Amino acid sequence: MKIIPVTCALIFSEGKVLATRRSQTMDLPGKWEFPGGKVEEDESPEECLKREIQEELSIEIEIFEKLSPADFTYPGKTIRLIPMVAYWTGGQFHLAEHDQMIWLGKKDLISLDWAPADLPIVHELIEKWVKLVDSKER
Repeated sequence: MKIIPVTCALIFSEGKVLATRRSQTMDLPGKWEFPGGKVEEDESPEECLKREIQEELSIEIEIFEKLSPADFTYPGKTIRLIPMVAYWTGGQFHLAEHDQMIWLGKKDLISLDWAPADLPIVHELIEKWVKLVDSKER
């Protein structure tokens, strides 16, 4: 089975990370995720993520670190989720696909009903929170 590369952004602002909830028109409605999308042909994961965040949220981001990719098999497909840590650098939020967004601190991350593919990313983020957030916050 072909593995589909999919990016996701862990967007930080003021010591919190952004999570978005999948709308009723999406697969896995009501599940929370880090926003992003499929890497297109001839596109780098970084280019994909910046494009997807602009399309989905209408904002600009600056990527500063990658986390470990996580493979997850859904019925009929396997995705490789490529997480990247980023800062929100410009634009006003407008949700084009998701129906809700929330800013979360470390202790709040595990409280959401996450999409299964995002769970390994959530756990890695919790483990690396101090390194990623506290040392990089500007």
